[in-house]
Amino acid sequence: MAHILSLAAGTLPEFLPDQIARAAGQSGFGHVGFTIEPEQWTPEQAKATKAALRQYNLSVLDVEVVWIPEGGVLTDDHRLIIDAGAELGAPNVLVVSAEPDPDQTASALHQLCEWAAPADMRVSLEFLMITAVRSLGDALDIVKRCDHPAAAVLIDSLHFQRAGHSAADLKAVDRNLLTYSQICDGNLQCADDYDSYLDDAVDLRSAPGEGELPLVDILSALPSTIPLSLEVRSKAYRDNYPDPVERAKEVRTAAMDYFDRHNITIAQKSHI
Repeated sequence: MAHILSLAAGTLPEFLPDQIARAAGQSGFGHVGFTIEPEQWTPEQAKATKAALRQYNLSVLDVEVVWIPEGGVLTDDHRLIIDAGAELGAPNVLVVSAEPDPDQTASALHQLCEWAAPADMRVSLEFLMITAVRSLGDALDIVKRCDHPAAAVLIDSLHFQRAGHSAADLKAVDRNLLTYSQICDGNLQCADDYDSYLDDAVDLRSAPGEGELPLVDILSALPSTIPLSLEVRSKAYRDNYPDPVERAKEVRTAAMDYFDRHNITIAQKSHI
């Protein structure tokens, strides 16, 4: 049984989707994810991105990120991200929430699921310490309230650790709710304040094997073939590898070395 490995948009946050697609293809990935910025997702950018996907025979794993705002009111920009994912054939869209009321978040999540379902997309709610949904339990509760078959939960290895979870917490989670996972390494601990959590998430990640997170335990508790999105959002990698292809190659090489050492099988150029 094997995982597919996707290049997450967060590894190359300063580049446009077509540039990320080319970097993924040239560095050996078979899958890729994109951040869709509504003001940048022009017809020209969509055409260039689809051309790069065809050139390198890439599949899209996910698009991100839909921020449910305080108040839970969705706009055309939120819908655009889902529509872009459908246009690209992405099976997943990533969602986070700034709305503290779980019922309002669940209502907004249900609407996103209604928009995504015709394209067979799953809507994965991510929990992290800089949003209103801060734990796996919070996310599962909202998905239950949402009551839509397209709703899912996203496990990010860094945020999973910051929420104080252990691999055992994943054992009882319905496998159908785990459609893909974001992985990286990082520091074992983080100061308990917003700025530290933000810095940790956007600048201090590392490739698998370069940090202290219990990745093997987390991966062992996830479904055996769950797709993995390699999100190494790292200032060190951005500074040391400003070229997108070189950065993608470096994080992929580090990750594959880690997987090989721990007998974690990655499918080569397979497509979902």
